[in-house]
Amino acid sequence: RPRSHTVTTTSSSFTANLSASSSTLAYDREFLRTVPGLLMVAEIVLGLLVWTLIAGTEYFLYPAFGWVMFVAVFYWVLTVFFLIIYMTMTYTRIPQVPWTMVGLCFNGSAFVLYLIAAIVDASSVTKDLDNHNYNSWAASSFFAFVVTSCYAGNTYFSFISWRSRTLQ
Repeated sequence: RPRSHTVTTTSSSFTANLSASSSTLAYDREFLRTVPGLLMVAEIVLGLLVWTLIAGTEYFLYPAFGWVMFVAVFYWVLTVFFLIIYMTMTYTRIPQVPWTMVGLCFNGSAFVLYLIAAIVDASSVTKDLDNHNYNSWAASSFFAFVVTSCYAGNTYFSFISWRSRTLQ
């Protein structure tokens, strides 16, 4: 019985798109001049202040400050990650991801959890707990509310962006 020497090859559109799009990374310096870009930079700087002010104290003795620390570090890392994605325009290379919805969910969850963390932080700051750490905790509480307002602003802009995409 003779063997057939016909070979059939198929090409995946994913691998073709991946090889075509991975040549160079773009850099969008104009993003930092937009209001969402400026808010994102403010979130990174002020979020860093929140968690460094708490990290310099004996926060681990008080579970409330542990929660604030978790929220601050978690969203700080994710915000840096999203800033890199937006600055390198990586979102254009992965069109399968609904980036407007991802941004809305990220900013909305950051707003809600940061608001809870800021309230917990502010309500936990008393001179009775530890007089030595009072100023750091009070400052972290103030900056947590400022970061919360930044995430609220970015949630608004994410909602506007998502709304304009869904109406098209």
